[in-house]
Amino acid sequence: MNSAPFAFSVSVIVPAMNEAENLPHVFATLPSWIDEVILVDGNSTDDTVAVAKALRPGLRVVTQTRRGKGNALTEGFAAATGDIIVMIDADGSTDGREIHAFVTALVEGADFAKGSRCAPGGGSDDISPIRSLGNTMLTKMTNRLYGTRYTDLCYGYNAFWARHLDALDLDCDGFEIETLMNIRAAQAGLVIREVPSHERSRIHGASNLHAVRDGLRVLRTILREREGRVGGVRLHQEHAGHATA
Repeated sequence: MNSAPFAFSVSVIVPAMNEAENLPHVFATLPSWIDEVILVDGNSTDDTVAVAKALRPGLRVVTQTRRGKGNALTEGFAAATGDIIVMIDADGSTDGREIHAFVTALVEGADFAKGSRCAPGGGSDDISPIRSLGNTMLTKMTNRLYGTRYTDLCYGYNAFWARHLDALDLDCDGFEIETLMNIRAAQAGLVIREVPSHERSRIHGASNLHAVRDGLRVLRTILREREGRVGGVRLHQEHAGHATA
């Protein structure tokens, strides 16, 4: 185990498909004390896997069995061995140097550290007006339906204690996995703390995200979870560092 500022092991999950050009930038931001990096390869046709292995000795590679970011993350989570799991993107939009803040939130008592571009200190160089509007509306809907106080629902930079994987019970394949995690973490009564995060623009290539299509998938997830899972749980949430019950 590396010399680290924390007494817990940390696994970082990086889902990637054809991100060979971006990985040098992404991996350069990862702290040296991370115990495990797992690249989940979506059957890339470029040199993603070879570049990742060259950049990170000891890297573990998981080859995705289906398609979609949700499936990639789920398979990466299942392979992780660390006490803490962190999920980042392979396109350069998430800064690995922020991992310290996410892990600190967990060590200080949170069960789930949720990145937010909208919390004080956060921001985005990438989000379009239509995506921002959709995210705001979906966030408000989720807060109203589930009693949460999220500021940024549709953001994929998160960290959590591995022991809570069963409570999250993830079962979706697409970009809506981030919303599903946020809802199920709240319904499971996990202590959630938002961590300010700055989203950067993708460095190379084009995003697979489609605002309307994926926004509708998120909406369906919000409504489906409300119909099927609400009831009987006490919510504990920390919002911007303050706890509510």
